[in-house]
Amino acid sequence: MNGKKLIGHTVRLPAYVLMGLIWVYQKTVSPMLGDVCRYYPSCSKYGFAAIGVHGAIKGTLLTVRRISRCTPFHSGGLDPVPRKGRWRVEESENVTASVTPAA
Repeated sequence: MNGKKLIGHTVRLPAYVLMGLIWVYQKTVSPMLGDVCRYYPSCSKYGFAAIGVHGAIKGTLLTVRRISRCTPFHSGGLDPVPRKGRWRVEESENVTASVTPAA
């Protein structure tokens, strides 16, 4: 393994640890709680993806912001992880398909 690859793995280590903790939560605690998240994807899936895309620090901040909104005071709904380099999903990226009834 060359030096650049080793540095890359070392930098990503905190993200791997956090993603591992989320995975353990998803496999142990989450099934006991049931489907209680107001958003799609669920908060734990969002956190796993956010940390995977943005790294440990920014991914954790995005996840904390998301969890803080997962309350009865917010309606929930579709809330995807922003693309790398962004803090929010642009309106044009958050397009949902409309369903028209068959005639």
